[in-house]
Amino acid sequence: MELNSVKEAVRTAAAQAQAQTQTQTPRTEVLIVGAGPTGLTLACDLARRGVRALVVEQSDALFPGSRGKGLQPRTMEVLDDLGVVDAVLSSGGSAPVGMVWQDGARQGEHDMFERPGPTDAAPYGEPWLLPQWRTQQILYTRLRELGGRVAFGTALTGITQDADGVTAQLSTGTVRAAYAVAADGGRSPVRRALGIAMTGEEVDPAPMLVADVRIPSLDRLNWHVFPGDAGFLAICPLPGTDEFQLVGQFTDGEPDLATAGIRALVAARTHLDADAVTEVQWASDFRPRAAMADRFQEGRVFLAGDAAHVHSPAGGQGLNTSVQDAYNLGWKLGQVLRHGAPGSLLDTYERERLPVAARMLGLSTRIHRGEEQRGAATMQLGVGYRGGPLAEGGAGELLAGDRAPDGPLPGGRRLFDLFRGPHFTLLAIGTDAELPPLETASVHVHRVEAYEAYGKGLFLVRPDGHVGWAGEDASGLADYLTRVMCC
Repeated sequence: MELNSVKEAVRTAAAQAQAQTQTQTPRTEVLIVGAGPTGLTLACDLARRGVRALVVEQSDALFPGSRGKGLQPRTMEVLDDLGVVDAVLSSGGSAPVGMVWQDGARQGEHDMFERPGPTDAAPYGEPWLLPQWRTQQILYTRLRELGGRVAFGTALTGITQDADGVTAQLSTGTVRAAYAVAADGGRSPVRRALGIAMTGEEVDPAPMLVADVRIPSLDRLNWHVFPGDAGFLAICPLPGTDEFQLVGQFTDGEPDLATAGIRALVAARTHLDADAVTEVQWASDFRPRAAMADRFQEGRVFLAGDAAHVHSPAGGQGLNTSVQDAYNLGWKLGQVLRHGAPGSLLDTYERERLPVAARMLGLSTRIHRGEEQRGAATMQLGVGYRGGPLAEGGAGELLAGDRAPDGPLPGGRRLFDLFRGPHFTLLAIGTDAELPPLETASVHVHRVEAYEAYGKGLFLVRPDGHVGWAGEDASGLADYLTRVMCC
């Protein structure tokens, strides 16, 4: 046999062996690495779209701490759409007003946040406090209701991809997926395996400690702040629990995470005795850092949440930006895997979310350094995709890419009730413009009286609550839908 024929035979045999291996390997449509808020949000969104997803989590259980405790109004809207906002509202509470202490005496209250209150267009008018562990419990419960699951105690040990999919080596075996999403935190093994660099800066050289503690003798009416030369100490009651989140800065030395160390810290910086801390539920330390992955996509693998961007906790942007990463990616994966949309739709994930993450990182850093106060920008209601790859047109008061406002409807319903679910929504507001034939299972059409938050016109609302296309008439609508819905 000639040498070329031998080589071809070897290649053919290798290809056949690979195909046989892939056929025998367990398969899913989307592999999600990490069962934090990002991974669970994405899994819930995919499950309601009928997309098979496997969530793998290295730990044996959900994260136990309060770390990301603030849910911004825009994130509350996301949770509303996913069907869990009632559980979030009943489990959490408003952020208490801050109380500054000095030498054991109260110096006066100051509010940590702007609280504009709910409006017709924005029904969630202030940040909502909920320990991260409880947010994850709620999302996990919702995932189970939707038929999804998490494989706990399962670590990713390797990942490769080809033109047809992703092969992941797990501590429990091998799995094959059409796509994979790294939602595995700031030290993301997936990101490192892909060789994607993380570029950033140290926000503050002082290390910090965060812990969940019980202090029965401290009132729960305020968010207690104790400034000092050694660094500040903040003790915030966690709604729905009998615990406080304690956050301490260390301008000299390193945090001691032991119970005795945390008790000594409280005794040294507050008017409380060490034994006022009756229990330490969880504790961790970190150095405030702002960093972002150089890219959010490598072929069929996507980065989301802390795997893509790491924030200072100031301003409460990290968890919220992460949840919205998942919300942006989920509907696009659903369109490609369930409705035949072109794979190029997935390329818009990075193009839309990377600029947003960069802006939120800058905001978090400025707030941490005292260069900017918590305000409207931290609520993320103004985050949008104007000028982005999926934003076409404008009408009335809105441009494509804007967040679609809520609003009242006859009979006590609201616009958010129309949006809720995995579909697109076409609003004809204050107009009798003629509409082209539409596939009504995927695009729900509603004619609505003129409403000032929108003005008059046609508005196609994407499944993630942003206006994708808008116009005074339907010119261009059919072409836009072709781009995002089918081949």
